[in-house]
Amino acid sequence: MMTFDIKRQESYSRGELLLRTFFGFIYIMIPHAILLLFVGLAASVLNFLSFWIILFTGRYPESWFEFQVKYMKWNIRVNASFFNLVDGYPKFGLNQEHEGVHFDVAYPENISRGSVLLRFFFGWLYVMIPHGLILGILVYAVLIVNFIAWWAVLFTGNYPKSMFDFQVKYFRWSQRVSLYMAYMTDKYPPFTGSFDPEYDMPVTNDSIDENAEN
Repeated sequence: MMTFDIKRQESYSRGELLLRTFFGFIYIMIPHAILLLFVGLAASVLNFLSFWIILFTGRYPESWFEFQVKYMKWNIRVNASFFNLVDGYPKFGLNQEHEGVHFDVAYPENISRGSVLLRFFFGWLYVMIPHGLILGILVYAVLIVNFIAWWAVLFTGNYPKSMFDFQVKYFRWSQRVSLYMAYMTDKYPPFTGSFDPEYDMPVTNDSIDENAEN
């Protein structure tokens, strides 16, 4: 079960919007990308080792699982900022939070060995091709919507809700696929980015309070 939500703000800073647009690549993407490259390499190694541990034990090492979730959360808050879905600079580090970005994954007590083997050998066929094809097409729509929303925020300080929700659904869908292919859940990702009660957990007050404390 996954919690994924990006909170739409009542108003957005035009100044931050312009700053991110013209200099975001320099002061957001470059420093974060450099650090995330090394963290991502560690995540890849742990994912490879976890594959073998799951085959022998049926369990994903919990501390490694938490590391992967924190790494994904870092990526999500950087993307949320770069796509102008939230204001504020994304914090560096695995233990950091953003009050407007909520992501968590419930630790599974057991992972199916058969499902892991199926994903390892045929995941590209029954996961990456169908989901990747649709997401690959939708990303162009996301870029167009993001471009139109940019002008809306610049002139009104408001992010159109339908455009905001469309982009959040895209990122939620993409994240579900990533979780499944990383052997972190046995639930096959649905072909939608909408909230699915069989797959998703709602954001609770406890998670909001925990983020605020961080």
